[in-house]
Amino acid sequence: MKIRLVLSLAMAALPGLTAIPNAQAETPMSSHYVAGVEGLNAASLPPPGIYFRDYNYGYFADRFTAGPPDFNLKVYVQAPRLIWLSDYTILGGTYGMDVLLPIVYQDAKFQLMGGSYNDHNFNLGDLYFAPFLLAWHPQQFDFAVAYGFWAPTGNYAVQNPISAGKGFWTHMLTAGATLHMDTEKTWSLSLLNRYEFNQENSDVGIRPGQTWTLEGGIAKSVTKSIELGIAGYYQQQTTHDSGANAADGLVSDIGVGPEISAICPYTGIMASLRWIHEVSVNDRPQGNTVNLTLTKRF
Repeated sequence: MKIRLVLSLAMAALPGLTAIPNAQAETPMSSHYVAGVEGLNAASLPPPGIYFRDYNYGYFADRFTAGPPDFNLKVYVQAPRLIWLSDYTILGGTYGMDVLLPIVYQDAKFQLMGGSYNDHNFNLGDLYFAPFLLAWHPQQFDFAVAYGFWAPTGNYAVQNPISAGKGFWTHMLTAGATLHMDTEKTWSLSLLNRYEFNQENSDVGIRPGQTWTLEGGIAKSVTKSIELGIAGYYQQQTTHDSGANAADGLVSDIGVGPEISAICPYTGIMASLRWIHEVSVNDRPQGNTVNLTLTKRF
């Protein structure tokens, strides 16, 4: 049986800068969730069991209209994740939880007044833990809701714009649905909402604004083990940063691109490969992402 494991949670290193030295008031602080780490069937959770999922996420940007000149950013995130979905039900939905700890590499180059910045960083990002997941699978639909939080456990320094951690807590709510458009379930349309409530970064006295993310995709199963489709996302900062020297802008991002997923029948490993091009951004870098995600049930 084909298992579509596209969960509702995320990794910790948002492509972009935590804060640019001497320019913090011009660039909003980024929230935790990375738009586009999930794609086709984004709102579908798997059957009960224990799963290991490994995200391999690359981001490459050489444009930052609102940022410093000669900008170039490369990000690689390797994020192992453990997921448990139980046999217990709440309101008819399967209960579960999961945890994720990303390992982040970032390399950034850009010009500053009186000099230039050129540095790289390899370290642990912020821990994500979701103590509450619920999933329903009525006939032609899948539904999922979740609550989780990001803890500021990652490496963070105020003057380092490529710190792996963010330096603040975030609460995240998730809700989404997948529609299987034919009785054989070869066509699917999935949309997943996430909403982040960021807490204050006490080191700089700034509380990042709340952020809404909508992502998903339309997919077609071409064989019993191969699926093709178009994935995309829209991410919008909905409230302004607050605090002394907080930025006035509202970060937004739209991306779209192709995805292929497949299951190896001999190993039971599911792999998905996705490329996303950012077609429109505001107050953040603009580039492309490549995602390779591997999933194994134990």
